Amino acid sequence: MNTTTPLLRVNNLVKEFKTGRKDIFRAVDDVSFELNRRETIGIVGESGSGKSTTARMIARLIDPTSGTVEFEGTDITGKSGKGLLGFRSGVQVVFQDPYSSLNPRHTVEEVISAPLRYQKRKVAGGYKTLVKAATERVGLNPDHSERYPRQFSGGQAQRIGIARALVVEPKLVICDEAVSALDVSVQAQVLELLVDLQRERDISYIFIAHDLAVVRQIAHKVAVMRTGKVVEQGARDEIFDHPREQYTQDLLAAVPKINAAWDTAREQHDA
Repeated sequence: MNTTTPLLRVNNLVKEFKTGRKDIFRAVDDVSFELNRRETIGIVGESGSGKSTTARMIARLIDPTSGTVEFEGTDITGKSGKGLLGFRSGVQVVFQDPYSSLNPRHTVEEVISAPLRYQKRKVAGGYKTLVKAATERVGLNPDHSERYPRQFSGGQAQRIGIARALVVEPKLVICDEAVSALDVSVQAQVLELLVDLQRERDISYIFIAHDLAVVRQIAHKVAVMRTGKVVEQGARDEIFDHPREQYTQDLLAAVPKINAAWDTAREQHDA
């Protein structure tokens, strides 16, 4: 694989939903962007802008009406069944609500090892060994692997979700409002973990959020969505410091003034 080839290339994605016998709602309208290895793109916009629908198409949780998704130079849009096995290993999702995305009847060990079992992977030393390493890496006590998700705090439960995503060694992780349900101090800890993991494992992220302060801390570039369209995209500092579109300017105006803590976090991220 040519390392200059983008890890992900999204081409003119469209998603339409039927809202009646004849009515059609276009939730995503001609969205395109590229993502390189070890890079994070933040996708921002108001509720209903099409952010999560775009992510679900990229993850192949839903099919696009038109357009393509290329992963490592291969169009995966029309693939199904066995054709998606390699892609499923390469792309994982961390959802907004860890409690609803983690099976409450399964222990932490069962939750984290589920992707391995689904893909029928053989693991040297067994699943327990891999789960132990995964829980330790995300800052959890491996001795608690027999507990259930409901026995953990929101931040801890989200770390379980991150460990589950990482256990198959993905190249791309889609974080769909992954920290929006957490309080500010826990958000900062999870963001720091994500950045550290990116450095260690060369992971790329699609980071979806409505909180622009969070996006500025973690993203290298930003795409701004409104009513299904990308109205502006570019390097993070370009978007935040010199927004061209009035909609982007309005979004930024609604955010508390960027302070020194943001700049410090940004500098540490880029170091």
